[in-house]
Amino acid sequence: MKRMASCLAIALCLLACSGPKHTASDGWIPLFDGKSLNNWKVGDNAESFTVENGTIIAHGKTAHLFYDGPVKDHHFKNFDLKARVMTEPGSNSGIYFHTEFQQGGWPAKGYEVQVNNSHTDWRRTGSLYAIEDVKEVYVKDNEWYTEEVIVKGKRVVIKINDKVVVDYTEPENVQRPKDMAGRMISNGTFALQGHDPNSKVYFKDILVRPLED
Repeated sequence: MKRMASCLAIALCLLACSGPKHTASDGWIPLFDGKSLNNWKVGDNAESFTVENGTIIAHGKTAHLFYDGPVKDHHFKNFDLKARVMTEPGSNSGIYFHTEFQQGGWPAKGYEVQVNNSHTDWRRTGSLYAIEDVKEVYVKDNEWYTEEVIVKGKRVVIKINDKVVVDYTEPENVQRPKDMAGRMISNGTFALQGHDPNSKVYFKDILVRPLED
């Protein structure tokens, strides 16, 4: 009986040790429950997003999945966001911030942080898309990695597996081309991108730590 109790204690310890590294007590708040798309909203081509084995899978026609939950009333200005991401070969996706729900098309508001290790688009994972692009490939397809976005004021820092790949400060009174007019530091929610039917990308452990405004 003592041996059984000892084995049970060890099993419980191992289970606890394998759990999430972050909790609300250290400032990190999960945006994805690992089981459903509760608190997320998608417009056209909603079938492009599914949940399986604790991950959000983006695979299908162009679509965008917007966080629509209670954390900060899905309205973020300064924050630290991180997610575990994995791409299949030839895939393209992205993580938007300071955006807003849009029924279809590419989000007009906010910035996109690129997810792409081997797609034909030369802008690679970690790029602040079309603003400060990364040509180097820092991670491989079919392997989980961490993508982190920190926004404080006008400064955007993007990390891949804790390595800084972009450190960008938006100039005062910046002027954008007409087709990029919404790519400005402001406030808003996050969105995950379903790029095309040939792309398959996985997201999990999506955490945010709001920073002081």
